[in-house]
Amino acid sequence: MTKEDLKKLVCSAIDKRAADICEIGETIFRHPELGFKEFKTAALVKEKFAGLGLAHRDGVAITGLRADLPGRSQKLRVAVMGELDAVICHDHPAADAITGAVHACGHNAQIAAMLGVAYGLAESGVMDWLDGSVALLAVPAEEYVEIEYRMKLREQGKLEFLGGKQEFIRLGIFDDIDMAMMAHTSSNLPEKKARYGGGSNGFIGKAIKYIGKEAHAGGAPHMGVNALNAAMLGLMGIHAQRETFKDADSIRVHPIITKGGDLVNIIPADVRMETYIRGRTMDAILDANVKVNRALRAGAMAVGAEVEISEIPGYLPLINDPAMSELFRANAAALIGEENVSPGQHMAGSTDMGDITNVMPGIHPEIGGVVGRAHARDYAVSDPEMAYVIPAKTMAMTVIDLLSDAAAVGREIKQTAKPPMTIPGYLDMWRELFADSK
Repeated sequence: MTKEDLKKLVCSAIDKRAADICEIGETIFRHPELGFKEFKTAALVKEKFAGLGLAHRDGVAITGLRADLPGRSQKLRVAVMGELDAVICHDHPAADAITGAVHACGHNAQIAAMLGVAYGLAESGVMDWLDGSVALLAVPAEEYVEIEYRMKLREQGKLEFLGGKQEFIRLGIFDDIDMAMMAHTSSNLPEKKARYGGGSNGFIGKAIKYIGKEAHAGGAPHMGVNALNAAMLGLMGIHAQRETFKDADSIRVHPIITKGGDLVNIIPADVRMETYIRGRTMDAILDANVKVNRALRAGAMAVGAEVEISEIPGYLPLINDPAMSELFRANAAALIGEENVSPGQHMAGSTDMGDITNVMPGIHPEIGGVVGRAHARDYAVSDPEMAYVIPAKTMAMTVIDLLSDAAAVGREIKQTAKPPMTIPGYLDMWRELFADSK
């Protein structure tokens, strides 16, 4: 059977499941959950894996799952991924009334597409013609939020790292995987369009605690040390550094104050902040990080407060493999037209898919079918077929390209790709950063 015959079979199987795939995406949208808390979403994925008769493992990094589809031989293993978690946007009309969680970044579409790949590959019979296996991964906690909560999970020994794919790497889930892919909906792209290639910023996370001295704010403010003033000076110091960041490095620093004090009539003695230091390369990130820390410490020094700065492993810059990107491009073009598929640009945001692409070949293309801004109140799926079904077809077709004909194309990509890190080296790098926190 030819490669094109296999692609027709898998697309036909996905078409038969199109309504189910769309309903999965909409169901997850109606039940958003934050990272490492995605128990309802994980249960839904587990149910779908079981319905397909797939052996699977759950509870990976608290809520993650993995199922495997074997081919006729095991020359290569390709991962197809989706992310379980939502982001916080209290003003979104679909936000959870209690948590503020909402799928304003399209992760519901990723899980729907990943399960669409599972339906297509499992129910078409094409795995009997492929010389490799497919690992289907539902990964928690891509959105790097609620840092204090995740640090508590770390203190309790439930996590080592704060991102889902980082934990999957640590737990050995990627040890037997050769390459990986996923698709992400884009911002304000309602048309049937796709983008491939490009890259993204990486970042270091940071938790800051300013320690002052409490006193009566009206009666004896001179007896206190105002930690909020220290934090404000630290923020101004960061702003003063911005002109020193090179445009080419795409540096982004965007701190928030998560605790500004305890009571209005008490001089604030405990003030907390979180921030990322984003950049196009790790060298640029580390250079900016030194400047940000210097500003934060200066704020404390100015008023006689103390500051504790915890450096937290963030995400690495995204490296889309060019050969895998070309396969995706050709398959997307076959579905939606050459004129609707274009090269991606550098993204100043970040994704933990960057971590994966630093240790193995991988792709993270963008898909249309959505309106509104990412992480904002107007984000919504406008074209369910484009958001949920087309990426399932495109990724399944790309799997066929990689694993057909003795997995020749996939093995060639694996042999020629040169990821900048090994998995042990990757883990050592982030562990060293945690150890250096002070």
